[in-house]
Amino acid sequence: MKDMLLSIARGLVFFPEKVSVDVEENVNQKIITYHLHVSKEDMGRVIGKHGRIALAIRKIISAAASIKSDFKVLIEID
Repeated sequence: MKDMLLSIARGLVFFPEKVSVDVEENVNQKIITYHLHVSKEDMGRVIGKHGRIALAIRKIISAAASIKSDFKVLIEID
C-alpha cells in the first residue's frame, strides 16, 4: 500500500523527490495510518478542489487494502 500511495502522489506533484510516506500501525484497533508528506507548494495539487483528489486517493487505497487485509486504512496528508 505504501508503494501504491507513493506512486499516486508522485504522479500528481511538481516535486516528486519530496514525497514521503510514514506508516503507523495500531494492531489492537486494526488500523493502519499512512502519513503522506509533500512539499508545501504541492499541497493543493494533492488535496484538489474541495478535497476531491484526496478523497479519491483515500478510496483507492482503502479499496486495495480491504482486498489484502481486514485492517482499516487512514491517510493523513501532512
